[in-house]
Amino acid sequence: MGSVRWAFRCGSWTPSRSEWLFAARCVQREEKDRIGQFVFAKDAKAAMAGRLLLRRFVCERMGVPWAEIRLERSPRGKPYLASPQVSSDSGPEPPAWSFNLSHQGDYAVLAAEQGLQVGVDIMKTTMPGSSTVPEFFRIMTRQFTAYEWSVIQSAASEHQQLAAFYRHWALKESFIKAVGTGLGFNLQRVEFHLPSEPLTQGRALRQTKMHLDEEEEEDWVFEESLLDADHHVAVALGPPNKPCSVLLRPSLPPPTTFTLLTFSDLIAVASPLTEEDPAYWENFVMKAGAPQRQRDTHTSK
Repeated sequence: MGSVRWAFRCGSWTPSRSEWLFAARCVQREEKDRIGQFVFAKDAKAAMAGRLLLRRFVCERMGVPWAEIRLERSPRGKPYLASPQVSSDSGPEPPAWSFNLSHQGDYAVLAAEQGLQVGVDIMKTTMPGSSTVPEFFRIMTRQFTAYEWSVIQSAASEHQQLAAFYRHWALKESFIKAVGTGLGFNLQRVEFHLPSEPLTQGRALRQTKMHLDEEEEEDWVFEESLLDADHHVAVALGPPNKPCSVLLRPSLPPPTTFTLLTFSDLIAVASPLTEEDPAYWENFVMKAGAPQRQRDTHTSK
């Protein structure tokens, strides 16, 4: 069994001309073009970091040479590896890898697991941009159950209530991303029960329980961690989509925190796929840094 938890702080990444142009050469042309279309530099950096995280994972852990990696997107926008390399070894086939990306706030994150479905979501605790906290919660009422709202609103301060809100949101999103359900899923079908032990930086917890349609779901495990005081990450681990599959919970290693990678780490095994495009840098430096109102629009592709 393999397990990967990587993070990159794209919010504080100020790429040089050579870094940005090299990064652009190391992703597929259609992804490079898509990243170039972002209006804000913040979103372009997050998307670029996500592609480099994913390609490094496929190259390093799945053993596919960088130049042979072909990533496609599902109809719902979830990346997947097209025509993965087939092992020539005559031994038993190892469990398949599942992987997922998320970027929001100041980070891009990747979670991958061998033999299990995986979904990851990161949320930054921020004040609502255009409303009060009570008004924001009123607008979001339908996203949580009455029990979850009681937990969220029992926190002592508005900031702590928001932190509890985004923690629950990340948990729900991680599950939805793992099963690939998308926007049509009624979020009130899943209800999360948090442990009494608080989340602290530098440690991952695996004690939160999920109820699906009011029944405790034994086949899913949820890992939670804090990248820093304001960024909460949830990883959903579930049984693979195969007949007669069982969750390999007894063999799961203890949960680990996310490893923070540098840009040098992202490109350590990279090889260019295209020629350098100087205009791509000019396009990047012309972008505004971020929206004038710092609303952290959630992106998970």
